[in-house]
Amino acid sequence: MILTRAKMKIGRRDHGRKMSLKAFEFVETEEGWHYELARGYVVVSDVPSFPHMRRASLIRKRVDQYDGASPGLIYEVLTGTECKLLIPALESERHPDISIYLTPPRNRKGRTMWRTWFPDLVVEVVSESSRDRDYTEKRDEYWSLGVKEYWIVDASVQQVLVLRRGRSDWIEKTLGPDDICETKLLPGFKLPCAAIFAAAGEEEQ
Repeated sequence: MILTRAKMKIGRRDHGRKMSLKAFEFVETEEGWHYELARGYVVVSDVPSFPHMRRASLIRKRVDQYDGASPGLIYEVLTGTECKLLIPALESERHPDISIYLTPPRNRKGRTMWRTWFPDLVVEVVSESSRDRDYTEKRDEYWSLGVKEYWIVDASVQQVLVLRRGRSDWIEKTLGPDDICETKLLPGFKLPCAAIFAAAGEEEQ
């Protein structure tokens, strides 16, 4: 008789639990929560709020519209539930709000694809609980993976912080409500920052 080991399952009570990336990568999770591994510790957060959802959705829709009008430039646009970024050196697993891949994966096997396939442009929409992770931890982690641009959308201060890859560190550019989000990675793409900040509508007021 062959005995099989029961798969580990985690839930909201496991927030802050120390765990290796190897163990975390294939755990089962309690539904209704968002899970990441941050520097060897499980982070459990609520599903996105209405304002967060609306802003991330707007950006995704505009990128999809651009993709439709300029076919062949983008390989895939994925959300946090559709991809994962593995950072073994820092014992982290991240699920960005939006990941834009310009090239296909070299290895398409499900269990190993995410170890070698990384997005060119990553967008994170800041929520109060994710502020430190978005501005500090993920900044270093996405750099280590070779991400070319990282946008941090922070409606609470009406700001989009654009980080573009330089020779040895990120080159920063801060955009406000009167500015336009654009990138050399997507020639001709333009998204007014004001539209992102206003995407939640009156419900946020």
